[in-house]
Amino acid sequence: MTFALCLLPIALLLLGFPIYLVLLAAVSTALAFFMQMPLSALHQNLFGAVDGYALLAVPFFIFAGEMMGRGSIAERLVGFVDAGVGSARGSLAITTVGSAALFGAISGVSAATVATIGRAMLPALRRGGYPDKFSAGLLTAVGAIDIIIPPSIPMIVYCAAAQQSVPRLYAAGVFPGLLIAGLLCAYVMWYARRNGIGGGERFSWPTFRKATVRGAGALGAPVIILGGIYGGIFSPTEAAAVACLYAIVVARLIYRELSWRDILTSAGTTAVFTGQILIIVACASVFGWLLTVNQVPAAMTQWLVGLELPSWSLLLAINIILLAVGCFMDPLSAILLLSPLLVPLVTAIGVDPIHFGVIVTVNLAIGLFHPPFGINIFVAQSVLKLPLETIYRGIVPFIAIYLFALGLITYVPAISLAGVRLLVN
Repeated sequence: MTFALCLLPIALLLLGFPIYLVLLAAVSTALAFFMQMPLSALHQNLFGAVDGYALLAVPFFIFAGEMMGRGSIAERLVGFVDAGVGSARGSLAITTVGSAALFGAISGVSAATVATIGRAMLPALRRGGYPDKFSAGLLTAVGAIDIIIPPSIPMIVYCAAAQQSVPRLYAAGVFPGLLIAGLLCAYVMWYARRNGIGGGERFSWPTFRKATVRGAGALGAPVIILGGIYGGIFSPTEAAAVACLYAIVVARLIYRELSWRDILTSAGTTAVFTGQILIIVACASVFGWLLTVNQVPAAMTQWLVGLELPSWSLLLAINIILLAVGCFMDPLSAILLLSPLLVPLVTAIGVDPIHFGVIVTVNLAIGLFHPPFGINIFVAQSVLKLPLETIYRGIVPFIAIYLFALGLITYVPAISLAGVRLLVN
């Protein structure tokens, strides 16, 4: 059984096989050669893994973000944030952070934010006197906020894997996401002051009103999504469906920027992306089931609890593991693979599973732009047309900021749980 659970997956990963094939091969081998169980259990668990109401939100949010990412919606969001920031030091960089957070409150897909906000902001950052190294690092890093601030697809997947409430985890992600955005804004203001980079135009109410009216259609999406969820009007899945309809109305009927053919193209792109996600969800869930059947999580929990480590050191070790995994594996695969192992463990030492969901999400958000294989790095390279060396050098200070925020979020549970008390309870 050790061969199927450990040696075979490691060998296939080193050979470069896709993660879903690695997991599927491990489960198939275990069932065929090491377990007295019919192979029909494999396809039953595969289909059962994606037969969840909460997972319906995944294609809906992807489609809404795909629609909002086309046309001038991102540019309208940037204009609204820029008008509100005014002449503060580093105003363009602050606008970049704020625009990414707003766009993330629509799509929840980090790579889409890097591509969309990157195209809109890189020329402006250059004109404002920011070097390419700084701009590349900022644009690559800010997209990671999007899987922390709701709606977040990795959070949906964590809740499905750990059997937790999506609205509660969404609420728990609000303050950590705002904390990271605030730390990023503080850093870019310090950077601008240190390097003699000025601010934008002075704040004026007429300009802000005009930008608000111009961006009202785009700004309505996060209001509807989050307001509907926390107001008890609809569930996260229903909110995602409403967001799809709202995106079509805004893009086709209000702004008149997309044709019906463009909408069908967005739907096709969403179907492909959703298929890629759900096949990983299915295979990782089956692998998690195999681990549970063989009592691996229980054995690990018993062993670690027997070591009588203080909770802070255990959380530190888990953070290191998650950071390492996040450097090589996409967040959804990592969540589905590690949740069956880690959730029972942290629950045994008294950590709230909702708080732990935020810890997992922040760790894997860092992995999105951490060398060597962070997906945001390669999206930024493709969109910004900058060399990898420039991006790698630029993200270093932003990795440090995220790590500092991770430490606060890990050891101050109130940062996460305050949102649950205020918005859900």
